Amino acid sequence: EKQSAFPAMASVTDEQIQKYQNEGYLILENFFAHEECDAMRDRIQKIVDEMDVPLYCRTEFSTQQEEQLRAQGSADYFMTSGDKIRFFFEKGVFDEKGNFLVPKERSINKIGHALHAFDDVFKTITHSPKVQELGRKLGLQDPVIVQSMYIFKQPGIGGEVTPHQDATFLNTNPLGKVMGFWIALEDATIQNGCLWFIPGSHKDGISRQMVRTPEGTYPRTQFRGSERNYEDNQFVAVPVKKGSLVLICGEVVHKSALNTSEKSRHAYAFHIMDSRGTHWSEENWLQPTQELRFPSLYTQT
Repeated sequence: EKQSAFPAMASVTDEQIQKYQNEGYLILENFFAHEECDAMRDRIQKIVDEMDVPLYCRTEFSTQQEEQLRAQGSADYFMTSGDKIRFFFEKGVFDEKGNFLVPKERSINKIGHALHAFDDVFKTITHSPKVQELGRKLGLQDPVIVQSMYIFKQPGIGGEVTPHQDATFLNTNPLGKVMGFWIALEDATIQNGCLWFIPGSHKDGISRQMVRTPEGTYPRTQFRGSERNYEDNQFVAVPVKKGSLVLICGEVVHKSALNTSEKSRHAYAFHIMDSRGTHWSEENWLQPTQELRFPSLYTQT
């Protein structure tokens, strides 16, 4: 079906903003046109077709010492991905020689963390006029984009994401300055691993923080504090249709289940920090670099 290119321009209401502030998340249906979703899926297919599999995945490891080198290679690859377009794989998709056991487009867990900066299709979506307008309506004064990722949630093997708060990984002082924009590029259902939230859980601070370890030590990160225990019945399922935008407060507790279906659940997500009067923790895994300072969400266009 045909939809206009900007179905939801400036259509967030005061009631919806209030709901976001009360619950810590908000669903905006039809925010993106199906054409926009398809453009992102087509682009990622091309990126996957041209992908260079990281060396640490392709090296044969047999001894324990070599296994340790693989773990270090993997950690270094992740820690330096903030200003690059890199590939992160599901478990068990390579044999011991580094060959794919599944079609390569079915092997990837996510691509991150700088699609918003270095790919024109994702850059255009991230800075689209309706996203900027939404940021202004939400009262974001100086929002900068800290990371982006394309999440595949592969059929049958798309792993569960355990309960967490984004601010555990993207820590600021004060808290309450980080927000996720999560775009469903396909219908997200209970069967294929939609998001689940604990409404109102963003009001209790964070209980753990992932911090960098000293340079040259492995693992490269560790957790300070521990995740609270949550009951399944605290979570509310949030199935959404293709083109929906889900706003996610950095402190709201959320999760997603294993994809048990035959259908993927592709999503594009990016995180912003409202940088006015905000300190980005030097202990976060993700840091701005010479190549990529955190770019402003608001452009001059």
